[in-house]
Amino acid sequence: MLDIKLMISDLLAKKIPSLNSEDIYNMLEYPPDDKMGDVALPCFKLSRILRKSPIQIAEELVEEIPTNPRIEKVEAVSGYLNFFLDKKTFIEDVLSTVLKKQDSYGARDIGKGKNIVIDYSAPNIAKPFHIGHLRSTAIGNSLYKIFKFLGYNPIGVNHLGDWGTQFGKLIVAYKKWGSKEAIEKGGIKELMAIYVKFHEEAEKAPALEDEARQWFVKMEQGDKEALELWQWFKDISLKEFNKVYDLLGIKFDSYAGESFYEDKMPAVIEELKEKNLLTESEGAMIVDLEEYDMPPCLIIKKDGSTLYATRDIAAAIYRKKTYDFEKCIYVTGAAQSLHFRQWFKVIELMGYDWHDQLIHVPFGIVSLGGEKLATRTGKVVLLEDILDQAINKTLDIINQKNPNLENKEEIARQMGVGAVVFSDLSNNRIKDVSFSWDEILNFDGETGPYVQYTHARACSLLRKAEKEVDPNFNPALLSTEEEFKVAKALYLFPDKIMTAMKELEPSIITRYLVDLAQDFNRFYHEHPILVEDEVLRNARLALVFAVKYTLKNGLQLIGLSAPERV
Repeated sequence: MLDIKLMISDLLAKKIPSLNSEDIYNMLEYPPDDKMGDVALPCFKLSRILRKSPIQIAEELVEEIPTNPRIEKVEAVSGYLNFFLDKKTFIEDVLSTVLKKQDSYGARDIGKGKNIVIDYSAPNIAKPFHIGHLRSTAIGNSLYKIFKFLGYNPIGVNHLGDWGTQFGKLIVAYKKWGSKEAIEKGGIKELMAIYVKFHEEAEKAPALEDEARQWFVKMEQGDKEALELWQWFKDISLKEFNKVYDLLGIKFDSYAGESFYEDKMPAVIEELKEKNLLTESEGAMIVDLEEYDMPPCLIIKKDGSTLYATRDIAAAIYRKKTYDFEKCIYVTGAAQSLHFRQWFKVIELMGYDWHDQLIHVPFGIVSLGGEKLATRTGKVVLLEDILDQAINKTLDIINQKNPNLENKEEIARQMGVGAVVFSDLSNNRIKDVSFSWDEILNFDGETGPYVQYTHARACSLLRKAEKEVDPNFNPALLSTEEEFKVAKALYLFPDKIMTAMKELEPSIITRYLVDLAQDFNRFYHEHPILVEDEVLRNARLALVFAVKYTLKNGLQLIGLSAPERV
């Protein structure tokens, strides 16, 4: 498919010798209003280079641009050079490309041979998988799919929070207030209950915190009882987590959590010592980062136990050796930004030239009625409960509207889960989100079910046609404003994927899908598709076919299914 921006930038480069085609390409934009053209060049930046007003530059260029069969006209308006495309050739080019590529429309092989490690989800063992974990899980899963679609080899790592002082707390809580029977029966909810109990009691008896730290030190020293309890807590937790991952349709390439790096940390600590990076401070060992306007990076606590930073440094070195990554991406909350800047700097100070391949992808917090989620106080909303409610609501809607639908339980799962994930990914990832049952279970408007339903509508039209779409359609018959708008939306899909990858921002795909669905539904309501005129019918079905595949590909990139019947 022809790159329209590239075609225009090549034309303009011949008339603006002070800039090359790439410079001009990056200046071109898609106007928000069709009346302003299909592609526009703002001439304001050129004003400094050419020493003329933007209006004068645009008016001079409009006279000099040679005719081109793909461009209907060019206008100079208020310092903008507006290009209007020839509709027939543009629509033919776009639809022919989608009809040919189908499932691979938008895909590229720019990442061939390059490994991308993506660290996401990472729930804490013995704590419930709550709504706050959805953000990392959904964003990371989408980035995984986007990179894979662009030819990279992504490695999805679930860096489980399965090590640390919190397990000392849990051991103390279990020994004082828990029982094997209650935990076997209640699972992770019972583990959370005794964890909350620990914090309540520790406020009255602070010595419990010291007891918890001692148990964690025992874990690090290989104490048999401590490790057996830890493994038991971990097995119970993974069983619960996998229920949620199965509902979401998510799999990981590695579950190597914090405990995996326990035997790899001594070598890292030794390396830090050899490179004279460790300094003693109040009995603890730190890397001093004052020179870089950051607090010290704590490596070993005064009781001899390690911390998140120690394990993260060991993990990064292991991943580089194991996967030789092009990038190692960490999808975690924005509140951890300082933590990542600190240990990224430590990696740099250790002399590793790949330190700039470590990338933190922060996201905003999820609050509950304006209050921060907190496991230690029990203030959480379980993700499994949310998904179950969304699925049940979807099933109720199906039973009302289409009770005889085949596989309706599976379709209810696809759309219910889709509603929850889409709701989360609709937001720019850095934006804070306040959880609302009403919003997440609202399927009206710009939602996942709306896009999924639009895909199913396109599938239904193609089934009713009872005939394969003829690739030799007549693009001249797709002459209406609504049809051209759909074609323009289809054309933007590959560009949106590239932007989402570069900005590590799945919401770009989510918003695009809503726009495409709205453009298609406007076309659907304005123009009959299964008309008697076979030539016109085939042309419009080609448009429907292209929308179907683009919606399907886009939904899959954000981790949603694309049901063909709803």
